[in-house]
Amino acid sequence: MTADAGYARPELLAEPDWLAQHLDDPKVRIIDCVTLEAYRRAHIPGAVGLPVHFYIKDPTNDTYVMQPEQFQELMRRLGVSDDTTVVTYDDNNALVAARLWWVLNYYGHTNTKVLNGGWHRWLTEGRPATFHQARPAAGNFTVKPANDAIVCKIDELKAMVGREGSAILDLRTDEEWLGTNDRGNKRTGHVPGAVHLEWLNFVTRDDRRVFKPASELRAMLREAGINPEQEVATY
Repeated sequence: MTADAGYARPELLAEPDWLAQHLDDPKVRIIDCVTLEAYRRAHIPGAVGLPVHFYIKDPTNDTYVMQPEQFQELMRRLGVSDDTTVVTYDDNNALVAARLWWVLNYYGHTNTKVLNGGWHRWLTEGRPATFHQARPAAGNFTVKPANDAIVCKIDELKAMVGREGSAILDLRTDEEWLGTNDRGNKRTGHVPGAVHLEWLNFVTRDDRRVFKPASELRAMLREAGINPEQEVATY
């Protein structure tokens, strides 16, 4: 999977070599999470397009994800079944690919991977691309009860502020952390006691855009005051 054996859960990432060997595997569904325009220009052969940033939100309240019945219908339409391995990717350092990965896990589909390096790495390594739209047969995806254990509710977050053994990690941009960019929100700033690491620090800055080695990530987190023994909430 990866040259760095230090990842706690290396199976959460799909490497391009593995994906290239499974392009024609009917039990693997690749989901391109970029905009529709970008998907139409070029994508990984066999990938279905899903503009994640606009599409997996609850239409009645975009603070939340799709309701379970809506998500089940969407996944079935994309050809996802209960025994499908889903591989997500995007062209923005896994930002929206990781969102879909999270929602799939939230609704009980844990057989899900994020392509390490995404579209940038796929292109950089000279792998095949197409503009032909994939049209898979409908799947039989069954949504499971939402896994609230992976969600931190606001009252839980408040209780973590200043609590020994807990840490709050702010992954937003530097400008949001400092309050110079409100992103349309009524209030600016950050949660009291939170530590800050902009999400882009977790991927390399070269053309491959892969997640940094585990040893480097651990050192970066330790320097920020995050250690494995803590209960950590991110936002």
